[in-house]
Amino acid sequence: MSTEEIYRNNPLHGTSLEQVVTELVEHYGFEILHAYLNIGCFKNKPSIASSVKFLKNTTWAREKVEAFYMYKLKNLPKPDDQEYDKPPRDRIVPLTDKPRAPRELSLDDAARVKYNKQKANAARAIRQKRSTDYNPWGV
Repeated sequence: MSTEEIYRNNPLHGTSLEQVVTELVEHYGFEILHAYLNIGCFKNKPSIASSVKFLKNTTWAREKVEAFYMYKLKNLPKPDDQEYDKPPRDRIVPLTDKPRAPRELSLDDAARVKYNKQKANAARAIRQKRSTDYNPWGV
């Protein structure tokens, strides 16, 4: 099986970054993209050209946008742990997983998601602090 066949079911295969950003902006708009992704290029004087330029030079942001494209706009099922560790363009999407209708997103929902992430991060920080504070030898 060739590499072409392995990645054929990935919606990012053969799709340029500009096409991805254009589809996302046409469907959701810059305001929703900024609310969910918290990337400045979608808030400060947003345009497709400037967003693409920023994303081409910023790997973490590009991967975040590509994952959003795959799992919100194309509404694919979340990948398993092994595939999740790979960048979105390198993920193998099983042939049984087909794109579905885009998810309906709102600014209210984005605020709820952001709050839940902050709460989870705070709880994680507390757990980490407790685990590093424990010193059985009293040193």
